[in-house]
Amino acid sequence: MIAGESDKAIRHVLGLSGGKDSAALALYMKDRVPEMEYYFCDTGMELPETYDFIQKLEAALGKRVARLNSHRDFDHWLWVNNGMLPSPQVRWCTRQLKIRPFEEWVGEDRVLSYIGIRADEDREGYISANLNITAVYPFKDDGLVKADVFRILEESSVGLPEYYKWRSRSGCFFCFFQRKYEWIRLAEEHPDLFARAVEYENKVNYERTASSEKYTWAQGETLQELLARKDSVIAEYNKRFAAEAARMPNRSLIDVLAGVLDGEDNAEMCTACHW
Repeated sequence: MIAGESDKAIRHVLGLSGGKDSAALALYMKDRVPEMEYYFCDTGMELPETYDFIQKLEAALGKRVARLNSHRDFDHWLWVNNGMLPSPQVRWCTRQLKIRPFEEWVGEDRVLSYIGIRADEDREGYISANLNITAVYPFKDDGLVKADVFRILEESSVGLPEYYKWRSRSGCFFCFFQRKYEWIRLAEEHPDLFARAVEYENKVNYERTASSEKYTWAQGETLQELLARKDSVIAEYNKRFAAEAARMPNRSLIDVLAGVLDGEDNAEMCTACHW
């Protein structure tokens, strides 16, 4: 994986999502590709824990992580999309706030883009349509799995992002891929951010009063409706957590949490956001 003399015209770049896999890959590649450039597509809507984690990675890597921002913020693109909140079916936020800033940063340079998809995963990372960008998968190539990711993070003393105590994926605080329990925990951990997500729902639906279509972050109900049944959501989660822990004992709490939430919704995630 170490670049040879003939590769000097090629840029080696690695995107950090704020999640465990991309963080572990950055640490894994640190000495293998010394000229690696690290970047983080900052939507301006990330969790505080994500920003803290990026700072810890910078210290461990001994390099600055480039912050890539869209020229236009989320509110602008919400207006461009006629007040339609992003959703699993229409992921305009990924295109405008993640992919576009990255491709503009790369420009026409020849690039190897290092992606933290593991050998025990059956999915692909974000693959650009731009011919000058080539995706590479060191973890897949070298046979590294989830246990290796945890080991790399623990040995580096970086550890895991704090949000893994209640959420199993990286992404914006209002990410539509959050499960119902994660929305409830967002309300508990960051009530101000939950309130902002509610404001977006209320605003877009107020402005669309002539339409019978209602936009919500969580499938099938508004965040206020979800919060109103908070106790039942937590009770159901606790029941499933106990069953998942008993099914395969001796796992970390993070693994059990992920197992419970994946059982609720294991939808294909945005590959530019969650890894």
